[in-house]
Amino acid sequence: MALSRALNFCRSFSTVSSEPLRVCIVGSGPAGFYTADKILKAHEGAEVDIVDRLPTPFGLVRSGVAPDHPETKVVTNQFSRVAQNRRCSFIGNVSLGASISLAELRELYDAVVLSYGAESDQALGIPREDLSGIYAAREFVWWYNGHPDCRNLAPDLKSSDTAVIIGQGNVALDVARILLRPTSELATTDISCHALAALSESSIRKVYLVGRRGAAQAAFTAKELREVLRIKDLSVGIRQADLSKTPVDEEELKNNRIKRRIHELLSKAATPATSECNPGQKELHFVFFRKPDRFLESDCRSGHVGGLRMERTILKEDVGSGKQIAVGTGLFEEMECGLVLKSVGYKSIPVAGLPFDHRKGPAIPGIVPNVQGRVLSEASEDALVEKGLYVCGWLKRGPTGIIATNLYCAEETVASISEDVERGVVTSRSGLSKSGREGLLQLLDSRNVKIVPFGGWEKIESEEKRRGSLKNKPREKLTSWEDLLEVATK
Repeated sequence: MALSRALNFCRSFSTVSSEPLRVCIVGSGPAGFYTADKILKAHEGAEVDIVDRLPTPFGLVRSGVAPDHPETKVVTNQFSRVAQNRRCSFIGNVSLGASISLAELRELYDAVVLSYGAESDQALGIPREDLSGIYAAREFVWWYNGHPDCRNLAPDLKSSDTAVIIGQGNVALDVARILLRPTSELATTDISCHALAALSESSIRKVYLVGRRGAAQAAFTAKELREVLRIKDLSVGIRQADLSKTPVDEEELKNNRIKRRIHELLSKAATPATSECNPGQKELHFVFFRKPDRFLESDCRSGHVGGLRMERTILKEDVGSGKQIAVGTGLFEEMECGLVLKSVGYKSIPVAGLPFDHRKGPAIPGIVPNVQGRVLSEASEDALVEKGLYVCGWLKRGPTGIIATNLYCAEETVASISEDVERGVVTSRSGLSKSGREGLLQLLDSRNVKIVPFGGWEKIESEEKRRGSLKNKPREKLTSWEDLLEVATK
C-alpha cells in the first residue's frame, strides 16, 4: 500500500516540479538494475545513472552465476532494456572511493543508492588459514567466470586429487560441480578459456563438502543438489550415521517441505559403504557434523596446505532462536587435501563516509544500518536517517537470497525514496537543483577517469560473442582490464 501511494504521488509531483529527480545508483548487479527500473517507472522525468567499478554491467549475473546455468542469465536482457532507457545511463570503470567519493556523489545527486554487493569474504579465523592452496569460493567463482580481478588466480589443480570445500550452500555446490563435471560439457558454456584449460588438466577427482550441521540442516536447494547428483559416473559418499534423524530433526523436516526433499535426495544418492569406486571415477563426499579446527601444512610442499583438522560436532537446541546449533565435542580427525575452497559467506566492503555495522556476526556480515533502505547514521535505535542516502541488495540485508530477492528489496527501497520525495526530504521546489550526470561526467573528466558507457559494454559483448562463435560457445569472455577497456573505447 505504501508503494502504491508513493507511486501515485510521484506521477502527480513530476508534473509540478520543474526539475527532474536525479538519482545515482552505485553497483550494476540485479539490485542496482531493479532499483533503476522501479525509479524510472515511479518518477516520470527522473534521471538515473548506474555507476560501476567494472567496465561490464550485471554484477554477479556475469561473474557469479555458474557458466552451465545460462537460463539464469537471461535476466540481463531485461536489465539491458533499462540501461537503454533515454533517462538512464550506465557509467562503468568508475570506482567509489578511488574515482569519486561518496560525499561528492551526494552533492551531485538528489538521492544516492548503494547496491554494490559484497566483494570480500568471511574468514574462518582458524590457524594456518594463510597457507597457499586455500581460496575463498568467491575467488574461484570469479576465476572460472572470467572476472578481471581473478584472472591470474591460477589454482593448482594438478598436485593433488582431493579438494575440500568448507560450506554446504549453493555456491559450494556450484564449485563442486565445476570441479567434477566433464570439461567436454563445460566447453560449450561461457566459462573462461583459462579456467577450461586448467580444468581439462585437473587431477582433482575427490571433492569433500564439509558442514558443521547435519543433512537435515543443509543450506543448498533441491534444484542445485539434483544438478550435481546428475553428473555422469559420479560416486556419492555419505556416512549413514550422518543421515540418521533425531526427534528434533524429524520435527524440523516435518515443517519444511524443501528440507525434507533435500534429505530424501541425499539418502537416495548415498553410495553403499561396501561399494568400490571404478578406476578414475570421480567422487563427491558430503561430510556432516564436522567443523574446521586448523589447516595442516603439506609435508612435501612448504607453505602449502596438505590437510584439514576437523572437530566433530553435535547439535543442541538454541533456546533464543529455536534452531539447532553445532557445538564441538572435543573429538578430532584429519583429512588430506591439496586444495581448499572456503564457501562460508560473502562480506561487503565499507567506504569512507558510509555508516557500517560490523556487529552482525557470521549470519549477516557487514551491512549498512538502515530502515527499509534508508541509511542510518549509525547502528543504534536512536540513529538519525542520512538524508538522500539509500541502500539495496546485499549491503542492505546481507549476502542472502536469489536474483529475484533483489526485486522485492528494490521495491522497498524505492518506496522509501518516493515517500521522502513526497515529504520534501530528497528534493525541493525552490528551483535549486543538483547537477547530476552532467556534474559527474565533468568531475570524472577532470580526473582523467576513462568511463565506459553502455555503448562501450555493447562493443565488449559483440566482441565476446564473435570470439565465442569461433569455439561453439555463447561468448568467449574478455578477462583482463586492458582488453576490456581497449575494446570498449574503440
